[in-house]
Amino acid sequence: MKTEFDIMPKHTILVVDDEAAIRTMLAVALEAADYNVLQAENAQQAHAMIIDRGPDLVLLDWMMPGTSGLELLRRLKRDELTAKVPIIMLTAKAEEDSKISGLDAGADDYIPKPFSPRELISRVKAVLRRIGREELAEPIAVDELLFDPQGHRVSISGQSINLGPTEYRLLQFFLTHQERVYSRDQILDYVWGGNVYLDERTVDVHIRRLRKAISVAGHENYVQTVRGAGYRFSTQLQNT
Repeated sequence: MKTEFDIMPKHTILVVDDEAAIRTMLAVALEAADYNVLQAENAQQAHAMIIDRGPDLVLLDWMMPGTSGLELLRRLKRDELTAKVPIIMLTAKAEEDSKISGLDAGADDYIPKPFSPRELISRVKAVLRRIGREELAEPIAVDELLFDPQGHRVSISGQSINLGPTEYRLLQFFLTHQERVYSRDQILDYVWGGNVYLDERTVDVHIRRLRKAISVAGHENYVQTVRGAGYRFSTQLQNT
C-alpha cells in the first residue's frame, strides 16, 4: 500500500500506433510501471498531442498509414519547439539499415518488435534518465555547497569534495529532487537504473558515504532519513 511518501511526479508517455490492441497493451504495461499514458492513432493526432500536452517521451510506431512514424520523427526534430522531445521508435523493421535510418533521424532508441513489456520499461527509464542528466547544465548551490555538472566538481565553502561515482549521482539526484521523500526502491531506480537489481541496503551504504563526504559545516544534515519512508534532501531542520 502506497503512502503519501511514495507519491512522486509521474512522467507522461505518448503511445503512437494505428493498432488499438497494441496501444492498449503498451498502455497497460506503462501504467503498471506508474506512468501517465496518452494515446494517438496517427501522426496528425500525435503531433497535436505533443504540442498541446507536452509528453515527457513518445513511443512511436514506424509503420502507420498516411504519414509514417519516421516522417513524423523527422518533422518533430526539424521544429525547435519539439526537437528535444525524447522518442523511442517501435517497429517490425529489424534490419540494420532501418535501425540506422531511425537513429539518424533523431530517435533516442529503437526497439524492434516483438519485445517484452519488461524490456520496454527498461528502455523508457534509460532514455528518461539520460535526457534528465543532459538537461542539467547549470550549477546548483545549496548554502555553501556548490554542484557543478559541467566541471563535474563539488565543493563546500570553496573546499573541493571528493565523491565516488555513485555518491556523485546520488547527490545530483537529491539536488534536483529537493524537499521530496523517496523510498530506497525509488532511489535505486533513479540512481542505479531500473534494470539493475541490488539490495535496498545498498542505498543506505551510499547514503552514509555521501553524508561523510559532505560533512563540512553541517551539510550532511541536509540528507535526511524519514523513518518508514526513505530519504529526502532538505535544508529545513527535521522535527525530532
